[in-house]
This record gives sequence, structure tokens and C-alpha cells, in this order.
Amino acid sequence: MAVTTFNFKRVYVWEKAVRFFHWVTAFSTVILIITGFIIANPPGIVHTHVEATNSYWFGYVRAIHFSTAYILIANSIFRLYWAFAGNQFANWSNFIPYTKKGIKNIFHVLKIDIFLMEDKEHKLHNISIGHNYLAAFSYFIMALFFILQVMTGLALIADTSAWFFPNMFKWVSTMFGGDIITRYIHHILTWIFMAFIVIHFYLVLFHDYVEARGEASSMISGFKFIRAERVKESEGEIIAKAKKQMIDGDKQIIDKETSKKT
Repeated sequence: MAVTTFNFKRVYVWEKAVRFFHWVTAFSTVILIITGFIIANPPGIVHTHVEATNSYWFGYVRAIHFSTAYILIANSIFRLYWAFAGNQFANWSNFIPYTKKGIKNIFHVLKIDIFLMEDKEHKLHNISIGHNYLAAFSYFIMALFFILQVMTGLALIADTSAWFFPNMFKWVSTMFGGDIITRYIHHILTWIFMAFIVIHFYLVLFHDYVEARGEASSMISGFKFIRAERVKESEGEIIAKAKKQMIDGDKQIIDKETSKKT
């Protein structure tokens, strides 16, 4: 049986900053989910022969939960900065499908990844080098959910916190009609994040198996294996974009000079 082979290039896609953000987010999320469920429904642990001051386990759980939350908030602020400072694959514009190509790619990925339909038209070399548009847009949606999760979480501890930061979000509980509804929203969002983790894990392994481009290992090494013609096509897109920016910049300079003369 004849086997089709392709010329692949090893491409550095995920920078260290992106990989750092990814793994801090992954570990922090796991810790927050575990401690969050303990806080929501604490087990009845009683130490009969120990002073209460020496068995302050629930306080430690809360401290871990809050500390991890602050680490994740700082990590997310750093990622927001890197969305403007990072390479083309980390750029903020990848996460919002504002072009026809992006919207078309979303429907294509839904057809292949979710509904497992036969991929008759899609050519392997047209696969996204970084995130596909569906994955990128889902990360954008989850970022919005994360903001709401942070706001509700900080609102819930605002009344017992002496720090100014949580107190800035007291209005959130008022907006939702009290702490009970705010806590429900915080809890429901946790389940949404858990569902997203399962889907994300499945799709990474699915793409790693189907495309064989090092999808899973790329978040450790930073490198993916891309068809040579796709890399060339991507380089052409970058050059074309740079030329357009230069032309637009020159046009603005000419317009300014012309307006000064008039």
C-alpha cells in the first residue's frame, strides 16, 4: 500500500511566556476547583484530642483558594499584556474571528472535530499553525467567564476582607441580588470550567492523533510540525501584512505633509 509523505518543518509556535501562562493556569485551576468544592461543602472533620486552634484546616483551605486565585489573576493580566507583546500566534487578533476566513474556519472545525464528519474538502497544509479559530474563540469566551468568576469570587469575600481589592467588587453581590445568587453563579461557572477542561483535553489528543503535528508536546517544547507549504504561505501572509502597514504608514505621512502645506 502506497503511503503519502509530506515535507514538514519544525516551527517555534508557543513562546516561553505562553507556555508559562498555560501551565500556571492549568495547575491553578485544578487547585481552585478542589478547594472550591471543599469550601462549598466542607467535610465534617473533628479532632477530639486536639485544641481547635491547632486544627484550623478549613482556614488553610480558604487561604490556598484565595492565594491561588490571586496568582491566577496576576497570570491572566500578564497574558493580556503578552497578547500585544508576543509573537503572531499569541496576538489578541487570533482570538476574535472578525474575518470571513475565521468564521468559515469555525464552521469547518465544528464539522470535523465535533460532528466527526468526513473531511473531503479540507487540505492538510491549510490547517492553522497556531490555534484554529474555534479553539481561539472558545478561549476568548472562557476569558469572559473567568472575569465573571473573579468578580463573583471577590464579591463573596469582600465583607470579610480588609484588603481594598476585594472591596472594589462589593457592588457585584448587590447587582445579582445578594450573596446566595452570587455564590450560585460562582459555582455554576466552576462546572463550566470543568466541562471545558474535558473538551479541551479531548480535542488536543484528537488533533495530536489525526494531524500528528506534536499538538500535545508543543505546550512543553514550543514547537509544532507544519507542512512546508503552509509555513511558506504563512510567511507570505506576514510579508503582505507588513507591506500593507508600510504603505498605510507612508500614506499617513504624505497626508500629514499635504495638510501642513495647505
